[in-house]
Amino acid sequence: MRRTQLDIQLKTPEQIEKMRAAGLVVAEALRRMSAAVAPGVSTADLDAIAEATIREAGAIPSFKGYHGFPASICSSVNEQVVHAIPAADQVLREGDLISIDCGAVLDGWHGDAAVTVGVGEVDPALLKMAAVAEDAMWAGIAAAARGAANGRGRLTDISHAVETAVRRGGRYGIVDGYGGHGIGTEMHQDPHVLNHGRPGKGPRLLPGMALAIEPMITMGSPRTVELSDGWTVVTRDRSMAVHVEHSMALLEDGVWVLTAFDGGRGRLGDLVTARQRADSPAG
Repeated sequence: MRRTQLDIQLKTPEQIEKMRAAGLVVAEALRRMSAAVAPGVSTADLDAIAEATIREAGAIPSFKGYHGFPASICSSVNEQVVHAIPAADQVLREGDLISIDCGAVLDGWHGDAAVTVGVGEVDPALLKMAAVAEDAMWAGIAAAARGAANGRGRLTDISHAVETAVRRGGRYGIVDGYGGHGIGTEMHQDPHVLNHGRPGKGPRLLPGMALAIEPMITMGSPRTVELSDGWTVVTRDRSMAVHVEHSMALLEDGVWVLTAFDGGRGRLGDLVTARQRADSPAG
């Protein structure tokens, strides 16, 4: 079933179960890569971990080959915001900050998530920025859950919640032109989900909607530029950046964070659907 105008794909609860399976593959890949992050590790090493984990689960890396992208993850270090290509000669150093974005498709359904990880001892101000982005992501997910529950929610309620949380956290740039998106039988679907904006606009938030919520913020200007490789996006002023993401779905009785091991219960409590598996690991 698809809504008109933006062509928003609404999923059945059974289809969302399939998306959960794909989401858990992504969660495990990100867990293993995060554990491997250390000085001396290359971004190509992390990419190899991701591909092995995804294929071991019987899934396919959804990034690899997407519009010609050559790898299974995007590995954006320091001033790189998103879409950086892993490379054997990009070796992590003490104090770096790396955002790892990963996607997998299992039985035709996609999962997509990203984490930001510090390398060794990292400037506390950078870790705070990563925490602010994380909090903003969860604020956006919570706004979606509440809006769907009360029947009055609109898409930009998510955007406004993300922006409000970032502004509350400090003086950061909110990257424009990039944001979250619908997800399902394709990795990127309608609608586009901005990380800023006034509430109460856009399509209604309805059960069956699945969205990837992904704040990207910087220590300086929000302006970016794409490098000559046609993929890597960096801050124009070369300030440090972070990127986090979860895929989530709205059901009749709550939200399910498909790429979180606990389904989001640790951060969202009773906003989470009863379909969130009670036996999911809490990692």
